[in-house]
Amino acid sequence: MNYQILGDNLPAVVCTLNPGEQMICESGAMAWMTPNMRMETTSNGGIGKAFGRMFSGEAMFQNRYTADNGPGMISFASSFPGSIRAFEIQPGRDMVVQKRGFLASEIGVTLSVFFQKKIGAGLFGGEGFIMQRLSGKGIAFVEFDGYIVEYDLQPGQTMVVDTGYVAAMDATCSVDVRTVPGVKNALFGGEGFFNTYVTGPGKLYLQTMPIVNVASAIRPYIPTSG
Repeated sequence: MNYQILGDNLPAVVCTLNPGEQMICESGAMAWMTPNMRMETTSNGGIGKAFGRMFSGEAMFQNRYTADNGPGMISFASSFPGSIRAFEIQPGRDMVVQKRGFLASEIGVTLSVFFQKKIGAGLFGGEGFIMQRLSGKGIAFVEFDGYIVEYDLQPGQTMVVDTGYVAAMDATCSVDVRTVPGVKNALFGGEGFFNTYVTGPGKLYLQTMPIVNVASAIRPYIPTSG
């Protein structure tokens, strides 16, 4: 499989497949393709994994595309202005990505739910609590909101991030959701009640325009009916 990411901040990835090669994607991710790409809807691992994907923000079922009778082409488009990144997933080199971040992948990549450690705080931590884990073997495409800033965290090095700005990280990183210290800070600081603490070793990817923040910013300007 060869691919090309196009479109700058309104991106799509165009994949060229050899005969018989397959890709998997979430419902609605396919943008255009050649007519010899055959689609099959699948639970991709059984009902247990299907429920796990549902908890991580994806649909229970995925679409599998196969290039039949010769080479095929298929493209997947981002659902929000930002960027698409390709990650090489290998055994022992899993990735953890934001809820609804998975776009498409080669057939050997497995998508499952990833829970942060501190469930007590995480239950109220919003978008930062439930994430997606990419494992197996193959290239996976992940969509991010806005511009991406990368940090290489050393062992024990921690970054404190406002919930929602964590886009992806190596699975070697550890994650915790903690309440903002001090009642006055939490109530009047304007930064919410929770922060995400990411500790290395591993690479951390932060996004500058979480879609939940954009939705909150424009909500007061949306006319209400009645």
